[in-house]
Amino acid sequence: MIMKEKRSLVIETAKEIGKTVKLLGWVDSVRDHGKVVFFDLRDRTGLVQLIGDDKLKTLNCEDVVEIIGLVKKRPEGLINPNLATGKVEVEVKKLTLLSKSRDLPLPINTDGREIEEKVRLKYRYLDLRRARMAQNIRLRSALVQFIRNWLIEKEEFVEIETPILTKTTPEGARDFLVPSRLQPGNFYALPQSPQQYKQLLMVAGFERYFQIARCFRDEDARSDRAYGEFTQLDLEMSFVVQNDILELIEKMFTAMIKKIFPRKKFTQLPWPRISHQEVVKKYQTDKPDLRKNKENKDELAFAWIVDFPLFAAQSKEEFFHGSGKAAFAPSHHMFTSPKAEDISLLDKDPLKVKSLQHDLVLNGYEVGGGSIRINDPKVQEKIFELIGFSKRQKNQFAHLLEAFAYGVPPHGGIAPGIDRLLMAILGEQSVREVMAFPCATSGKIAVMEAPSRASKEQLLELGIR
Repeated sequence: MIMKEKRSLVIETAKEIGKTVKLLGWVDSVRDHGKVVFFDLRDRTGLVQLIGDDKLKTLNCEDVVEIIGLVKKRPEGLINPNLATGKVEVEVKKLTLLSKSRDLPLPINTDGREIEEKVRLKYRYLDLRRARMAQNIRLRSALVQFIRNWLIEKEEFVEIETPILTKTTPEGARDFLVPSRLQPGNFYALPQSPQQYKQLLMVAGFERYFQIARCFRDEDARSDRAYGEFTQLDLEMSFVVQNDILELIEKMFTAMIKKIFPRKKFTQLPWPRISHQEVVKKYQTDKPDLRKNKENKDELAFAWIVDFPLFAAQSKEEFFHGSGKAAFAPSHHMFTSPKAEDISLLDKDPLKVKSLQHDLVLNGYEVGGGSIRINDPKVQEKIFELIGFSKRQKNQFAHLLEAFAYGVPPHGGIAPGIDRLLMAILGEQSVREVMAFPCATSGKIAVMEAPSRASKEQLLELGIR
């Protein structure tokens, strides 16, 4: 017998017949057949069946073990065609218990959707052992890695991190505030997005920027929107027109789907481009589900929605980022450029102004939005006036307007949401199914019991009562 000194992964046992191997992993299931005991061992690569004597009866599911065993062919009638290691089994020669597991508070050998989410989030480290969840997280990693490699190697982008501790500005959602110990009474804000930083990077001359960005917004959770924080591909380019952005994303995402999700089929290639006016008239929504068979989870119907109005009539919902007295609210955000031919309408009839906004829609979800940005300080100031910004609110963006005084290129970008994009691709019902440790809808991170109270000493050091 040949003994491998190094650990073998479960998947490797299929090619190691006749070898004595060392395996490490979790006990996935135990089957007691009297004098003979079978159990499945699980590691990151899959499952393999092990066979041994009644000493194995002491094992519980999810015990962590080290096994020394002989890899053997299974008898012809006992081959499992549904398992990558289904033609072999490992005869246990030595068992070492590395860690004992309690009885589980929730089953992990099921799909998991039948279990109350509150319980799943509390024991998320167990829930992530579930095959479906583990696969979702691995696919997320592959998706992000594909994007990063594509942009750097094929499109000459530079990956740049922007600050997490930044400035509170009125951008459309409530900020998360962080008190400053060094400047008592002042607060940082966690970024709702890197929007202003990426525009400043265009001024700085980095013509092609991206990052896999963490974004923070204190807004209510939905099935397609996580509470508190989310991840987006943040991307900006200089010296481009809108079509350049759309073509780049369509080309990259089409290649990504074909490589990472080969079973998925596109409803239409190239992706249709539909005006906002047309899509609302035809589908009564600006994020239509264009699949031919909506029951087919492997069908992907991407579409671009363009020609949005620059403004919407302001309502009470916009009070937070406007003055509450203005007639207009930005349809996308206040940095979106109006179409050149409509700029004169800003003084005459702002609601007729069309913008250079573009939304990416997939199977009934908006999975990304962007625009060509305003690069004329006078136009930017006009937008601030129309949405009712006070002098104080305008001053919160003084740094951006000052930067634009030093030569700013025409620029634009897009920010697809990683969580929602993957949710839509996989046909999951919630973004929390593709996130490792999401907040509950209540804003609680159950696995850590966050948020929690700060001590009196901490508050005193920060100058907070």
